[in-house]
Amino acid sequence: MSGREPAFVIVTGMSGAGRSTAAKALEDLGWFVIDNLPPGLLFAMAEEAGRVKLAADKVAAVVDVRSLAFTTDLNAAIEELDGRGVAVRVVFLEASDEELVRRFENVRRPHPLQGDGRLVDGIARERGILREVRANADLVIDTSNLNVHELRGKIVAFFGGEDRPGLRVNVLSFGFKYGLPVDADLVVDCRFLPNPHWVPELRPMNGLDTPVREYVLSQPGAKELLDAYEEVIGIISAGYVREGKSYATIAVGCTGGKHRSVAMAEQIAGRLRDRGGMDVQVSHRDVGRE
Repeated sequence: MSGREPAFVIVTGMSGAGRSTAAKALEDLGWFVIDNLPPGLLFAMAEEAGRVKLAADKVAAVVDVRSLAFTTDLNAAIEELDGRGVAVRVVFLEASDEELVRRFENVRRPHPLQGDGRLVDGIARERGILREVRANADLVIDTSNLNVHELRGKIVAFFGGEDRPGLRVNVLSFGFKYGLPVDADLVVDCRFLPNPHWVPELRPMNGLDTPVREYVLSQPGAKELLDAYEEVIGIISAGYVREGKSYATIAVGCTGGKHRSVAMAEQIAGRLRDRGGMDVQVSHRDVGRE
């Protein structure tokens, strides 16, 4: 995989070897990925990607065996792409027969090529069809002893580059009286802080306004909460990355989601940006609902 970065990556290999995991890892790295694409449509996809001006080195297709003509169709598609100046790289995912049998039995699904035969018959048939593709692949990954996180790590190592994104964090303020965000990974409760709602001159404002922010941050416990959560989030986010989690939502709540949670969410987001290694966004779900 050395040399110029590929313009078009084809992910293929044995059914059950981890093609979907590889595709999701590429998507998390910012690649445009289409799954289950027939080989005959590869060039059309490359043309469409160019038409909509997708990044030349961020397009991938996952293809699998659909017919006995698979190898011929795939080779023809690769030759056509090469002939048009598109750099193509083929990633082949492999696994032992024993491991593939175990995986199919765990999910209680038949092999796509076993027909009326046994599971091992389908695996043997697919392996025979893919023999030439495997031999000509640019990168072969044996996933027999890899879990999904380890496979994702290999894909990131090969295709992430130095500029691959870290954990993407959305810091979301909300009001408890409107319900917890269903996608929250961590919840910060700011209701122990005095409520600016009961300060007449602050009531019409929200946590984005300087007087409210200064009021909230000056309260006992506010700085200590920010310090503690910054440390906790740093520990947890490192674990998320190790486990292959790409997105996290930190929900910061107060009663109405207008004053305390907004001010504290902005502070948490700013601190996380300063730490680096994360793509941090902040949003305020319930501002304006009252």
